[in-house]
Amino acid sequence: MKTLGILGGMSAASTQLYYRELCNITRAHRGGLHSPELLIRSVNFSEIELLQAQDRWEEAGDRLNLEAKALERGGAEVLGLATNTMHKVADQMMRGVGIPLIHIADATAARLVEQGFTRPGLMATAFTMEQSFYTERLIEHDLMPVIPGPSDRQMIHQVIYEELCQDVIRDESQLAFIDVAERLKAEGADALILGCTEVAFLLNDRNTPLPVFDTTRIHCEALYAAAIRDRGNF
Repeated sequence: MKTLGILGGMSAASTQLYYRELCNITRAHRGGLHSPELLIRSVNFSEIELLQAQDRWEEAGDRLNLEAKALERGGAEVLGLATNTMHKVADQMMRGVGIPLIHIADATAARLVEQGFTRPGLMATAFTMEQSFYTERLIEHDLMPVIPGPSDRQMIHQVIYEELCQDVIRDESQLAFIDVAERLKAEGADALILGCTEVAFLLNDRNTPLPVFDTTRIHCEALYAAAIRDRGNF
């Protein structure tokens, strides 16, 4: 199995999900005491969030580029960025990096297409919902993303940063997210992308009216597949 490099900390809560999912997937496929071979570099999300809020994306990309290069020097053979939003700077992050990046939006889009969906609703940070870096990747796969309205986008973004990224789970926020999912269905969505890794703390297939595509799990499955590709099982 190739060594995975996970660039995380954005947020710490989502990076914990990644480690757990990768362990579960590896054990499910290989059994026994098997676990993934991986390296994790976890940045301070407070610093990254400040760069996001101040629209200093180039600086954020330079920071992640240094971290990606450090993972490669450490022996990583496949790279995963454990966040949806920071894929905005994925190209900048990968400058001078010689190992492949498994892109979370491409992995998610491929799964949707494979299962025959065409109009996925997208619930994520405001950056991911409102800017083109993510939705364009979906469109390239012939998908037509359905985006929540302005007030819903504001609410989702606030809950993600002020609650979910800080491990705060509120029943009222869950109900509000479910309401958004129902509105997306009414607007023609045929599936739902949990486009921020933390959204899975509130939504799942049991409490939403749409088939759920959890980007964290999908990304981890794609990372595992890349790790065993051309290397065999060991």
